[in-house]
Parts: sequence; C-alpha cells; structure tokens
Amino acid sequence: MTKEPMKFAEMLKDSPKNWGRWGADDELGCLNFLTNEEVLRGVKAVRQGKTFTLGIPLARPQGDPLYPSRSQPIRTMVSDKGMYMSGRTQALPGGCEYADDVIVMYLQGTTQYDALGHVWYGDKIYNGYDAKTTIGGLQKCSIEPIANKGVIGRGVLLDIARAKGKKHLDANEPIHLADIEAAAKKQNSPIEKHDILLIHTGWLKRYYDEGLAGFFPGGQMQEPGLAYSKELVQWIYEMEIPSIGSDTIATEQTWHHESGTMIPLHMALLYHLGVVFNEISWTHDLAEDCAKDGQYTFLFVGLPLKVVNGAGSPVNPAAIK
Repeated sequence: MTKEPMKFAEMLKDSPKNWGRWGADDELGCLNFLTNEEVLRGVKAVRQGKTFTLGIPLARPQGDPLYPSRSQPIRTMVSDKGMYMSGRTQALPGGCEYADDVIVMYLQGTTQYDALGHVWYGDKIYNGYDAKTTIGGLQKCSIEPIANKGVIGRGVLLDIARAKGKKHLDANEPIHLADIEAAAKKQNSPIEKHDILLIHTGWLKRYYDEGLAGFFPGGQMQEPGLAYSKELVQWIYEMEIPSIGSDTIATEQTWHHESGTMIPLHMALLYHLGVVFNEISWTHDLAEDCAKDGQYTFLFVGLPLKVVNGAGSPVNPAAIK
C-alpha cells in the first residue's frame, strides 16, 4: 500500500445495510431471501440431471490452496492395518478390523462458507450484535444457523474468464459490475433476483497446474476478484443476492488499492448486508460443461457443517443442471 488506509466507518458510511430487516434476532442475513419458492425456482433449473461437486480435494500430501496465514490441514491415521500387524490392537469380535483417522485444520482451510460473524469493524458484528459475542466462539451469527438453513436456490455461473477470452484472469485483475453484466449477456443467462452467484476466474486451476508460483505470483496474494464499488454494492443490494461464491480464496480482490483497505466487499456485503460468502470453489469442470451446452443456471446446494459457534465451515457444494 502506498497511502494511509481509509477507515471503513467513513468509507462505507452511506453503504446500504440490512441490519434489523428480518428482526433483531436475525442470524441468516440474505439467506432469508431463499424461501420455499426460491428453492422450487432452483429445482426448475434442473434439466439434464448433471451434477457437479465444487469442493476441492482436502489434505493432499502436497498441500492445498489456502490463505497464506492459515496452516495446511493435517490428517493422521489412528488405526490401520499396521496396528493389527504390529499387535498394538486386536480385531473386534468376529474379526472386523477398521481404519480411522483424525484431521486438524482451519475451518476455512478448504472450500468453505464464512459465518456472518466472521468479519466486522468497530464493536458490532452483523445485525448489530456486540462483537464481544465472538470471544471464545461465535455466540451470535456463527455458521450453525447457515448450516441449519442451507444455501439452496437457483445458481448462475458467471464465467468471467471465458467472457474475456482468457484461460484465467490476470493477477489482481478486477471484476466490475460491467464485467458481470457482460458475462451474463454473452452467456444468455440473465441474472434474476435472489440468484446465487458463482464466479469463475480460472485462478484456482492455476494452483493445480502451476503450484504456488502460479497461485501466489512473487510469493504474494494477487488473485483476481470482485472489485469494490458503490455501484456493485448497490446492485447486489437491489438484486437481493443471497450468496456469492468463486474459485478464489477471497472472492473479492484482497487489496482495494484506491482506499488502501483489505476485503472491503466483505464489509459492505457480508457485514452490512448479510450476503453469505462461499470461497475456494472448484468451478472449472462446471464452467467447461456450461460452455459446451449453454446452460449456466442450475440448482445450487451448499450445506456447511453444523459447527457450534464456528466462524466458518468446510463444504462440498453441488450444482445440479
């Protein structure tokens, strides 16, 4: 950064807010838009029965794509054939042997959802709850209400990379509202109110094709993503978008260079509006198929784990065409 960062309280003072829109006890935010009717609208998008799972492989020996400050998942076997061969344990009555393992990981260390209490500024989290309710675990706006509800409705893939004629977007390349609208028009898939947006940049595939050198050019987090603007925030507010996901770690550009801030869209969308973020989703196969058959809409099903007091959760979402 080349200048003193703005304060979000000043930067977002006129940004729309959904606090109190669904009552003082709300912990679902824009998922309230996903009514029974919206689920049925998603079901109507199913035409072929094709299913695409969007979770990435977890705990690979060679590593997974993560935010740099988060350590890799560690999976350890606690029971396997070697335990029986060595005599350290005995088969169960009848001769049954089994394998068992344990994993230690960041809850946001793979394809995941953010809880609405995941980020904030000042002394309040989403819907005006005291930020001290996050101490020792999120007593309010944890991932559990989202998991109980599920993120289910009509999804739309926005293949921004293909719309721009690229294999993947460039480092730090912004995605503006005009890019979203241009991609939707090129795909002939108009975005409707309450659609779940899934953005394909091609960036995640770089990790598997090129390793860390491609994913973190120069050792820095320079992924492309949604670019903060008042225009984009207002559009998402008016379209009543419940959830946004992508094939990047943050979904948005991590750094907003004009203001010198980090993740301003998380503040404007998740914190102010209650838009649920789904990140590190594998969109490549879905994007390839959509390009072949021209169907960019689908039933989206995102079911995070019901982690009590959790700030986020792993998930393996499904897009069903």
